[in-house]
Amino acid sequence: MNKTSQKRGINALKVGSIWLFLIVAMAVLSLVALSVGSAGYSIPEILRALLSGEENTVKVILYNLRLPRLLLALLIGASLSASGALLQSVMRNPLADPGTIGVSAGAGTAAPTILLIFPHLTNSVPIFAFAGAALACALIYSLAWKGGVDPVRIILSGVAINSVLGAYNSLLQMLNSDSLEGVLAFMNGSLSGRSWQQVQILAAYAGVGLVLAFACIKSANTLQLGDEMAKSLGVKVSLSRVCLSAVSAFLAAATVSVAGMIGFVGLVVPHIARILVGSDYKAMLPTSVLLGAVVLLVADTIGRTIVPGMEIPVGIVMSVTGGPFFLYMLRKKGSVRGH
Repeated sequence: MNKTSQKRGINALKVGSIWLFLIVAMAVLSLVALSVGSAGYSIPEILRALLSGEENTVKVILYNLRLPRLLLALLIGASLSASGALLQSVMRNPLADPGTIGVSAGAGTAAPTILLIFPHLTNSVPIFAFAGAALACALIYSLAWKGGVDPVRIILSGVAINSVLGAYNSLLQMLNSDSLEGVLAFMNGSLSGRSWQQVQILAAYAGVGLVLAFACIKSANTLQLGDEMAKSLGVKVSLSRVCLSAVSAFLAAATVSVAGMIGFVGLVVPHIARILVGSDYKAMLPTSVLLGAVVLLVADTIGRTIVPGMEIPVGIVMSVTGGPFFLYMLRKKGSVRGH
């Protein structure tokens, strides 16, 4: 065996060990998340309730309240992380996240509009949020298109659209200051009160989106080489960027439509994954998916248990913890770098 093969073997062993650790951590943390709350249960009680056929209070609480929430946290964390990882490849910029392409702003505009102006359509908020996110993303790309898609133009167009939609949201909330309870829950990103219906919807969208994301691994790796090198390899750079951005927007829009605005997952998690396993998307994307699921599950569990009798939305927990952590990584030499 030559040195190159040995190096690859060591890398494969390292990546496999990290994946195994994350899977085990996810299983353990899932049991912890099910056990804690206003009514605490031991691990044996939880396992008996989940595996037994008899109906009791523990089983009702687990199946109707905690288990749907746990599954949503895992799906949302995985989807947002994959979305951010793909977008960072498109932009060749590790500071990119789903908010860059207007997904958050689009959904964050559509949902408050429905909740405040058309309250009779409240049950359709996920559909309108998804449509708003897709429309904002399409608008940003149409503004950024000029004989092709340039990452700098995408970012500048995203900043402009986010600013305009943010101003609209502020005005809308100011004019409807007496009816902001439901809007604030959406804007802060919350998993409270979610049911199996939301799990089924997100599982379908996330399943399709994640399959497409893994199908884009080769394109994501190629874009990291730079436009000239990618073109010399016969890759249609603009088309690849649009396709990867569409998958990224699809994943992010699906999560926003169900849980609201949750930041920093798509920004910080791919960074950590890149530090752990390198920038090759064959290893980095699966690591981001697993790590994102674990991170959001931990954040949601902290949010609903840290203050007795009060629940802190997971979006706030992620902002409070993700912001300082990202600044710390920025300060560390070599932690944040382009591809």
